[in-house]
Amino acid sequence: VWIPTDIPSMNLLVGPTGPGSFRLGETVTCDYTDQELSGASPKFICRLRDGDELKVKYGGQNGEVYGEVVASRLLWALGFGADRMYSVRVICHGCPEKTAGILRPNGDRILDPVAVERKFGAEELVDRWDWKELDQVNAKGGGATVAERDALKLLGVFLQHNDSKSKQQRIVCLRKAAGKDGSCAVPLMMINDLGLTFGAPNTFNLQPIATMNLAEWSKIPIWKDGPGCVGNLKGSFTSTLEDPVISEAGREFLERLMMQLSDRQLRDMFEAARVQLRPRAAEQLDPDGFPTADEWVTAFKAKRAQIADKRCA
Repeated sequence: VWIPTDIPSMNLLVGPTGPGSFRLGETVTCDYTDQELSGASPKFICRLRDGDELKVKYGGQNGEVYGEVVASRLLWALGFGADRMYSVRVICHGCPEKTAGILRPNGDRILDPVAVERKFGAEELVDRWDWKELDQVNAKGGGATVAERDALKLLGVFLQHNDSKSKQQRIVCLRKAAGKDGSCAVPLMMINDLGLTFGAPNTFNLQPIATMNLAEWSKIPIWKDGPGCVGNLKGSFTSTLEDPVISEAGREFLERLMMQLSDRQLRDMFEAARVQLRPRAAEQLDPDGFPTADEWVTAFKAKRAQIADKRCA
């Protein structure tokens, strides 16, 4: 579930680089393709000139446009698997009226803000897994340790990963085994969809509350009241991760990773998602203004401190 990274050197403003990456705010021109996609948030597939296809999440009121960029950058920096997400501007040929945006005289539509997705660069082995299956991983056989698995669970609590149904996670292969049998030497359990994060869980995954809602997310404590270390994640009717019990090894593991993130990196992470465009209390008809990246950083550090200050043994 975890691959070591050099956390202090990670550039959270730029994000993952390499083939298929995009600069913050880059203009991407593509052709709309009429494909049915799962999920309730506004999205579509758009084809680039070279035939490559992107998943485009759009709409200024779509919290996933912001939340998935932040959450994926955080997991990437810490060494947990996540798809690559980029905040861009899209010029769409053939986009239907429902996508809104700015209509050009030639029929193209300019969509901004937008987040586009690039899949994690590894072969898919399994298209879903349930969070309860983490406890079946055999550390003695070379699998993730209890500390690594509990750190991932606690990170899910930190994010308030609301919609944790099995198809929101998948397993990919980082390295094939030697020989001709085609087996995978290094499989990675990763989170597939981080759209409903940085908000407050609710039964029906209502997006304005469940994703990128500073007013709600900042007031949810990391831990449930009572003895021991139980992560405070209420979940929804689709959740497979709810109120997980966290070991001291898992708490300490995640603390060690997260404390390596500098204030500059945290600010870059939120600026990469353009959080200043997302209302502070997104579910309100008359929102209480728009937060700065620094406000999100302050809330992030306060919740990180709750992890650092706790002892589970």
